[in-house]
Amino acid sequence: MPILRLGLPKGSLEQTTVEMLRKAGYRVRVSERSYYPSIDDPEIECILIRAQEMARYVAEGILDAGLTGYDWILESGADVVEVAELVYGKVGRAPLRWVVAVPEDSPIRQIRDLEGKRIATEAVGMTRKYLADHGVNATVEFSWGATEVKPPRLADAIVEITETGSSLRANDLRIIDTVCTTTTRLIANQDAWQDDFKRNKVERLALLLQSVLAAEKKVGLMLNVSAENLPGVLDLLPALHRPTVSPLSDKGWYALITVIDETVVRDLIPDLIAAGAEGIVEYALNKVVA
Repeated sequence: MPILRLGLPKGSLEQTTVEMLRKAGYRVRVSERSYYPSIDDPEIECILIRAQEMARYVAEGILDAGLTGYDWILESGADVVEVAELVYGKVGRAPLRWVVAVPEDSPIRQIRDLEGKRIATEAVGMTRKYLADHGVNATVEFSWGATEVKPPRLADAIVEITETGSSLRANDLRIIDTVCTTTTRLIANQDAWQDDFKRNKVERLALLLQSVLAAEKKVGLMLNVSAENLPGVLDLLPALHRPTVSPLSDKGWYALITVIDETVVRDLIPDLIAAGAEGIVEYALNKVVA
């Protein structure tokens, strides 16, 4: 039986990825003592790999596909197929940024001021390319962690990943530029992408994961309405396309089903009641495929 070897990110994205897969319909079990999670699909074999290494293993064909950050694809320079962008992280659902930061009282104000300086970062390759693109010569050193505490004694500046910048501000650091904006990507090996079975398997996985993300900002809404109030209720209801309208056993009444943005529900429900809607039920969604 053909198998798709799938890399799941070990570390900060691990739990979020497992939860995403659960909503997509896959049951993944991770053991504390094993790097080989079980999955309830006999055609998929999972392995936990650090996101920093994922693109390299996929490019080399050790894995057929994997989930990693766009930043680590750039950092490794790996030749992979980017199948889908999946905007999710450990906590939030927004892209992350790799930024250049310096101490608040540093005389460094712009990129050219980094000439001849020392920069600490985990993303050495990406930082060196960024500096080269700006014509700046500086020493770039790999940081094993706690990068924010290195300026000003151990480094003049750092290149670090951030979502809100709060951690940098807490360490009295000031952002002077963005090196890269990154999101999670589903990637595939070039040869695997040419294999019909593996490509189909990866494309199905991409579709399901994207539908999970699409559903997070939506809710389902069911309600009943009389024929005379139907036009007014329909005018109020936004939808992916148009609401589903079905006649009820009670003559002259209809059931409506629709999908709407979660942010509008609190204002919409009172308006629907005022327009004659009854029996309104709001429910959560796991997937939305538009």
